[in-house]
Amino acid sequence: MENILFVNACVRPESRTMQLAEYILDRLCGQVAEVNLEQEQIQPLNRERLEERDAVLAAGQDDAEILRYANQFKNADTIVIAAPYWDLSFPAIVKNYLESVTVCGVTFKYSPDGIPIGLCKAKRLIYVMTAGGPVFSPDYGFDYVKALAQNFYGIQDVKCFKAENLDIIGADVQKILNETQKEIDMGL
Repeated sequence: MENILFVNACVRPESRTMQLAEYILDRLCGQVAEVNLEQEQIQPLNRERLEERDAVLAAGQDDAEILRYANQFKNADTIVIAAPYWDLSFPAIVKNYLESVTVCGVTFKYSPDGIPIGLCKAKRLIYVMTAGGPVFSPDYGFDYVKALAQNFYGIQDVKCFKAENLDIIGADVQKILNETQKEIDMGL
C-alpha cells in the first residue's frame, strides 16, 4: 500500500484549495498521513534550532523530534501539498515546513562535487492551489517547491493543479473548480 503524505496549508474553513486536495486524495490509492501546518505551529529556523538540529545529526540521532518532518517526508511514496496562492507564493507556514524538511543527511546529501543528491523515497509530488486572481509567472510558490523537489529531494515527477481567478467579479467558481478537477483526472 502506498504511503501518501498530505501537507495541508489550507487555513480557511471553506478552503477551495482543500476541496481540490480532497478530490486528489480520493483518487489516490494508499494510506494518507496528514500534516496540518496550522495545527503543527512549526517555527522558522533560527540559530538555536539550527544548533539543535546540527547536534542531533552529529550525534547520529536520526529519530530526534526535530527531524520528524524530514523523516516523514523522506519515507513517503507520494506527497500532496495543498497551499493557497498568497502574495505570489504560499502561506509562510509552508516555508517553515520546508525548512524543517530540507535537511542535509536526511532528505538529501551532497556529492563530492557539491551537487545535491535526493534521499527521498517519493516518486511524485502533487501541488494543488487556488487563487482569487491570476497566478503570475514565475510562481514563487510552486516553482520553489518544484525546484526543491527536483534538485534536492530527488523527486522528478512534480505536478501542479490550480484553479485561478476565483474571486474575479462574475467568475463561475464551480465551473472553474470543475475544470480543474477534469485536469486532475487527466493528469494523475
